Amino acid sequence: MKFMIINGPNLNLLGLREKSIYGEQTFESYLTKLKSTYPKIELQYYQSNIEGELINKLQEAGFSFDGIIINAGGYTHTSVAIADAIAAIKTPVIEVHISNIHAREEFRHQSLLAPKCRGSISGFGLDSYRLAIEHFLINH
Repeated sequence: MKFMIINGPNLNLLGLREKSIYGEQTFESYLTKLKSTYPKIELQYYQSNIEGELINKLQEAGFSFDGIIINAGGYTHTSVAIADAIAAIKTPVIEVHISNIHAREEFRHQSLLAPKCRGSISGFGLDSYRLAIEHFLINH
């Protein structure tokens, strides 16, 4: 099985930014842990702060991977284009968020991506990514 993890803007700063919300661990160190937990699956990772690059990666992975896990960061609440890209591809997508977006500022309560995704996981810290992988493994 082959999964793509796509992280959006500012997620390259995990471990450095707003530690009370996002924790102290970098995504790269968490990814190493995920890969060791799931040695029989191929996990690829991509991060960009640029909306169009995220769309390009969705389109690139969207017909050849078994699942895509996306944390679009702030684009979750603003990007019709990313939502359209998710709707256009064959590969199922799970939206994840490290923090509980419904317990934060009101503008974060709405996801434009969620209606196009298989499901959404938020509020479990970096473990949200593992939960998405588990869903794909159980439901494939």
